[in-house]
Amino acid sequence: MATIKVGDTVPSGTFKYIPWSQMLDDRRACGIPINFSSDEWKGKKVVIISVPGAFTFTCHTRHLPPYLEKYDQLKSKGVDAIYVLAANDPFVMSAWGVSLGLQDKIIPISDTYAKWSGEIGLQKDLTEGGMGIRTARYVIILDDLKVVSVEIEEGREIVKTDVDTTLSKL
Repeated sequence: MATIKVGDTVPSGTFKYIPWSQMLDDRRACGIPINFSSDEWKGKKVVIISVPGAFTFTCHTRHLPPYLEKYDQLKSKGVDAIYVLAANDPFVMSAWGVSLGLQDKIIPISDTYAKWSGEIGLQKDLTEGGMGIRTARYVIILDDLKVVSVEIEEGREIVKTDVDTTLSKL
């Protein structure tokens, strides 16, 4: 059950990610993971798209691509940064970003063990399906670390976390 709500300040968290570079696009380099702190969201309007897993059917084909397609619309609404978050390791997140052509538009970050998502009540136990503990499917809009909007999917369909709903909340 989600514990985060509109008006809350998000807890501090540390994620891992591999910054995009042109070297990653030729797929002969894998990059070096570095730490990223949620404190870097201070003073910014941020969209966080959380998915249960990189390269999974719904996440890979239906959820994230429309965000990339409507990147300019999101930016025109004053969004400073867009992140996609999952419990996958930073190498998988980076490879997923490269495969989708995210470059530095949408930054794939690893919420290892879904720790940060757990702190806000948005972990999901997908052990029955062989995936273990994951991040739930949700979208959070932050403004200076404060939650402006939080949308959480209850089922497998993308109803509340699609890009058009996110645009309507900005």
